[in-house]
Amino acid sequence: MIVEVPYQPIPVDQSDVRYVHGPDSELRPGVPAGETVEFEWNDSAIYPGTSRKFWVHVPVKYDPSEPASLMVFQDGQWYLDPDGEVRGGIVLDNLIHRGEIPVTIGVFVDPGVFVGAENPKNRNAEYDAFDDRYVNFLLTEIIPQVTDRYSITDDPDRWGICGGSSGGNCALTAAWMRPDKFRRVIGYLSSFVQMPGGNPYPELIPSVPNKPLRIFLQAGHRDLGWNEPKGNWLAANLRVAAALAEADYDFRLVLGDGDHSPNHGGVLLPDALRWLWR
Repeated sequence: MIVEVPYQPIPVDQSDVRYVHGPDSELRPGVPAGETVEFEWNDSAIYPGTSRKFWVHVPVKYDPSEPASLMVFQDGQWYLDPDGEVRGGIVLDNLIHRGEIPVTIGVFVDPGVFVGAENPKNRNAEYDAFDDRYVNFLLTEIIPQVTDRYSITDDPDRWGICGGSSGGNCALTAAWMRPDKFRRVIGYLSSFVQMPGGNPYPELIPSVPNKPLRIFLQAGHRDLGWNEPKGNWLAANLRVAAALAEADYDFRLVLGDGDHSPNHGGVLLPDALRWLWR
């Protein structure tokens, strides 16, 4: 099937670009809003001493007799904020209402903080690491609190994970480490250059048997260090995408203008979810 895309002139200036949100990122008449429940977690065994909040967004069409799909979002408050760039709850409500994605419960998880510490943020330690600690944290500490209250499918093809910047490479690492649990990935402007020991994926992806993942990547022409020989976020994302292409993964790369901003990725969320769940 041929899909015709309307003509859109490209901007000459690639740095100061802002994308306009589409209708599925706005509150739409006749679409009932799901319920968002806030939780707090202060008892982590994997990240001891941290405190964090997370939110569970339950769509109106959720029926406990029919297990729902699951979508986890890093940087939960930013990704849930109805006035922010991503607007995850609004997007889920709109797409589920029209049946464009399955009934999906969204779990929006903030990174941990050490309350009262001089350097309170644990975000980079959690998100940039190339190990299974964060995904095990989700599987053993956060998601059980969700499955205790709501009916969630155990089909890994219906579990997804999304994040941006460090949360983007975190999402890929979570699915890479545990494809038996997560098989749908969205990574916006992923911080592969910040991973301790370097970005492993360009060499790793083609060196092991393919994993059953579907991966949506977004990168920016003017991301951090875009014209530098080292610490080049754009180049790192392109290398990961090239490795996925050469290894014949089910992946999609959307390259946009602008700098290290969540704007473009947020605007793309409805299309990314439709593509992931197609």
